[in-house]
Amino acid sequence: MALKLIGTAFIILAIYVLVQSVWTLLANTHPAPSPLGTVWLVLTCAVMLLLAWGKLVTGRQLGNLLLTTEARVTLIDAALAGAVLIGVGLNALLGWWWADPIAGLVIVYYGLTEGRAAWKHARRASGARASRMRHSATVP
Repeated sequence: MALKLIGTAFIILAIYVLVQSVWTLLANTHPAPSPLGTVWLVLTCAVMLLLAWGKLVTGRQLGNLLLTTEARVTLIDAALAGAVLIGVGLNALLGWWWADPIAGLVIVYYGLTEGRAAWKHARRASGARASRMRHSATVP
């Protein structure tokens, strides 16, 4: 069940970023750079990458599929912060206001891919559980 929730979160996040990216492009919205916001994005990206790495290492050591999947969720948080940072940076340095929503589309692809993978793992896990239950019910 938890893997399905994580997969659903990935898909909802991807849809949200897609809608925001398309809206920003169509509305011709120009983000304004902020030094404090830039520092916040750098810190967010760094912390999320470290947290994702820690979850991945711990999940692998424990053999915990849920924790390793959660590491991917945290990685997408870092990627979102990184994409926003790149977009804001390109806007501030080169005046490319459209860079942020375009970077968001890369995150959409990643989010949909990871969401589908989490659902696939959940189906496999529930199928394996059902198989074990059927087997244990037939063994005297």
